Amino acid sequence: MNPLFPALESASAKPALRFTDRTLSYARLAAVAAPLARRIAGQERVAVWATPTPETAVAIVAALLAGVPAVPVNPRTGERELDHLVLDSSPGLVLAGPRDTLPGALTVFPRLDAALPPEGTGPGEQEPAEPIPPDTFDPESPALVIYTSGTTGPPKGVVLSRRAVTATLDTLAEAWHWTGEDVVVHALPLFHVHGLVLGTLGPLRLGGTVHHLGRFSPAAAAEALGGEGTALFAVPTMYHRLAEALEEDPGLARPLAGARLLVSGSAPLPLPDLRRIEEATGRRVIERYGMSETLMNTSVRPDGPPAPGTVGVPLPGVQVRLVDDAGTPLPPGEAASPGEIQVRGPNLFTEYLNQPEATEAAFTEGWFRTGDLATRDATGNYRIIGRRSTDLIKSGGHRIGAGEIENALLDHPGVAEAAVTGEPDPDLGERIVAWVVLRASAGPVTEQELTAHIAGQLAPHKRPRTVRFRDSLPRNDLGKLLKRELR
Repeated sequence: MNPLFPALESASAKPALRFTDRTLSYARLAAVAAPLARRIAGQERVAVWATPTPETAVAIVAALLAGVPAVPVNPRTGERELDHLVLDSSPGLVLAGPRDTLPGALTVFPRLDAALPPEGTGPGEQEPAEPIPPDTFDPESPALVIYTSGTTGPPKGVVLSRRAVTATLDTLAEAWHWTGEDVVVHALPLFHVHGLVLGTLGPLRLGGTVHHLGRFSPAAAAEALGGEGTALFAVPTMYHRLAEALEEDPGLARPLAGARLLVSGSAPLPLPDLRRIEEATGRRVIERYGMSETLMNTSVRPDGPPAPGTVGVPLPGVQVRLVDDAGTPLPPGEAASPGEIQVRGPNLFTEYLNQPEATEAAFTEGWFRTGDLATRDATGNYRIIGRRSTDLIKSGGHRIGAGEIENALLDHPGVAEAAVTGEPDPDLGERIVAWVVLRASAGPVTEQELTAHIAGQLAPHKRPRTVRFRDSLPRNDLGKLLKRELR
């Protein structure tokens, strides 16, 4: 039995991949992935042109079956970043869909297309398949190389072992009661951990079904959940759109209320959106916390007590601690002051590709230094404050987390989006700056009104000294705020 994907050997007619109107059964997935795996066996690495299509999923599965590390490439990557990725990873060949047009930086490598059965072929129609290649690979051998977003320099290639991938998926299956009966609905990109590892490899490992929407919309998500879908994996931007749509169309609530699991990740989910969805559907959105280097670290338990605004407790087998500015661990139990999150466990990455010094600097005594700040409550739930580099504001002798102020701003009925940063101030050290997008339906909202709103909810030293109104806020492919572009 294949240790990564046991269901592939079943030759089952059960749907494995559903992308809009194209469906592949487990039998068909095995039929196309096994011969592709044999053709790429022996390569040091392969790049995968990671479009949101079944061809990408087939290419990744084939690479894993062959024991060849796959490097997912964002099709929207800029020329300079792509040049760096190609030079750094040196793929032996590029896997793509037959209709894909590749940029010049990838055309210098041999290309191999992930060709699928003709469209419209039913998932129940089986065809003879080559045997799945035997999996004799070391669990510590690399499975994926995921490139970071490059917020502090050129993107780094995060090498994830087969052990890290399986450890994360198996602990999430335990924590979420996730089984092969689940149909995971999502519209996430397939070059990040959330959409690729959790949203695609997770269902395939468990023998379930991936239902990729292609492009996210509240109506499409509701339709899928009203059908066979049992779980929705999405990012806060998507849940914000759902919360807005639920107010305009209460009929969307019924399919969402029927979902077994609603999961949010990749960025903190604003509390106002979480509350609006729960009030409309009766379903809690579960938040989890992870990153490329660690895969998943913590999660709210769906069968546990409510923990709104937190990312829950450590997953089985994962150790999490908070340290102060000097690197001293904060005592176990409640930690009201922000500390940096450090992690260790089987979910951790192996190294940054070709960067031994960066790899060594990322660890301290076996603990990975995430650079994320959090507090911990008395029940062990972690509340993410944000990145140390962008979300911790030191103003007037106080250490202030931007996320708390952002949530308070979003509680104002006229605010659609909010970001909070710090800027140098000769008196305070840093002053708090709020960047605000107003709702289209909002009447006039002034800077004074918003600062008074914050002062009424939080301590006086947390009120913004400056409010800047914007038509939109800069975000990446997963909807994360790009605060460096606001500075």
